[in-house]
Amino acid sequence: MARPTPTAEEVLIQVEAAGLCRSDLHVADARQGDLPYRIPFTLGHEVAGRVVERGPLARGPAVGERVVVYGPWGCGSCARCAVGAENYCDRRPALDADRVGTGAGLGRDGGMADLMLVPSGRLLVPVGDLAAEQAAPLSDAGLTAYHAVATVRHALSDDTPDACVVVLGIGGLGHLAVQILRATTTAQVLAMDVREEALALADECGAHFGTLLGPDTAATLRDRTGGVGAVAVLDFVGSSSSLRPAVDVLRPGGELAVVGSGGGELAVRKPGALPPGTRISLPFWGTLPELEEVVALARKGVLKVGVERFALSNAPEAMARLRTGDVRGRAVLIPD
Repeated sequence: MARPTPTAEEVLIQVEAAGLCRSDLHVADARQGDLPYRIPFTLGHEVAGRVVERGPLARGPAVGERVVVYGPWGCGSCARCAVGAENYCDRRPALDADRVGTGAGLGRDGGMADLMLVPSGRLLVPVGDLAAEQAAPLSDAGLTAYHAVATVRHALSDDTPDACVVVLGIGGLGHLAVQILRATTTAQVLAMDVREEALALADECGAHFGTLLGPDTAATLRDRTGGVGAVAVLDFVGSSSSLRPAVDVLRPGGELAVVGSGGGELAVRKPGALPPGTRISLPFWGTLPELEEVVALARKGVLKVGVERFALSNAPEAMARLRTGDVRGRAVLIPD
């Protein structure tokens, strides 16, 4: 394949690492027409690398600088994009309708390659000497977890040091959410998962308590909260089996952030199963300023991604292991 030549604001980076996400599986498994993208395109929306060439109008990091790529690419000019919230671009529905792709590896060529062309330097965040396999997952796993925590942080202030927050699903995102909660709040962090090894990872990341998901899980966690329930629940699974205990452990006036795309559904009605005063959010990715904050945490050493490295040529093996849940933390592909 010929080396791309950046034009206008474009920036060419040499890929050093690309994280592998369940979203990649959803895209790869989708039937033609199911997703609002034209094919073919290269997967990979968690990308770290080095700037090797810039277009004549490019801004941002210089040639030679090491960066992580911000994944959700908006129009770049609407009110939300202007403040770095391209994940909530006002023109995203129109971009989807035009099938032009709305991000790295999502209709536009991503980073599972040796080289990657980025539309603008505004989408690059410098990472300094942070290891590439640590930097790449920050652009989705780290950023999405950080954004989810940010949506509930107002309920976890220093004025409520006894507040409890439940993290459901200690995988590629959940293990980072535990670390982010410990680093940025005073809350007691309670972890739930269906795997013993995931709970061990939660413990390594600083969770105060962990329990396997089962019929009595909600009651067990309520006991840990003194009987009042959790101030917030971050559900990184989003399935029917996860949403039930998520609702059961939530206290009145609590925050439920559904991050995972497991296909579960909630009935919202009054009266109903949801505790009174419940606020529900559906966080999607995160903002550019938040990615800068995530990178800063990682460079300070308070945020560490659990990774399994695979050669880029072994991407099929990595995807197969991800399908079966046999990856501890995040799978990261390294160009051969």
